[in-house]
Amino acid sequence: MTTNIVTDIYDVKILDTSYVTHNVKRFVLEKPANFSYIPGHSTRLAVNAPGWEDEWRNFSFTSLNSWNYFEFIIKIYDDHNGVTQQLGKLNAGTSIRMKDVFGTIDYKGPGIFIAGGTGITPFIAIFRALFYSGNMRNIGLFYSNHYHNDVILHEELTQMLGKNYANFFSKEGVIGFGEKRIDRDFLVKAIGDFDQRFYVCGPEAFVDDISGYLIELGARMDAIII
Repeated sequence: MTTNIVTDIYDVKILDTSYVTHNVKRFVLEKPANFSYIPGHSTRLAVNAPGWEDEWRNFSFTSLNSWNYFEFIIKIYDDHNGVTQQLGKLNAGTSIRMKDVFGTIDYKGPGIFIAGGTGITPFIAIFRALFYSGNMRNIGLFYSNHYHNDVILHEELTQMLGKNYANFFSKEGVIGFGEKRIDRDFLVKAIGDFDQRFYVCGPEAFVDDISGYLIELGARMDAIII
């Protein structure tokens, strides 16, 4: 169940853009006054261009509410004519439409975070809030991607999580990193205690598989936040 906080439609100016990986783009947007959200929450964005104004898609805030701007980190799919392809064409000085803030991932306490691809984005704001407030105890991250150059904000994640951060690559072996998928066998070996919280985000099949494995291994359904 989601809880709407903001229902107005805003045209927000793009202040800056840059690529953080080969196909993931960072957007810094102007923040309206009195706008409020919490780490893990998302909003709906649309491209402010003819034919695209009402094509709304969900994206997670990676910025914190205390910042004076919004940040979004969005994967750009250039291989088909969709919303993210249109977003990829936008640069500073143009604007994006925004409406509805809603809860996607709510932080409920320490636990293990498991992310696939851009499923890391709602976790970024949660980690930043915990790190800046000195509350990173008992937080771990398993992060799965196809290739090493798909990893988003690797240096910052390393700084925040240290040895409690592990990468996995399903299509490429890289020395020094986990060279396999996050599957049931891995979870059995890596997690000794399933009586704790688990946060899972990523493609639908990834979330379904990981959640299913966790339940099979003894995790409580109400302790899995997806």
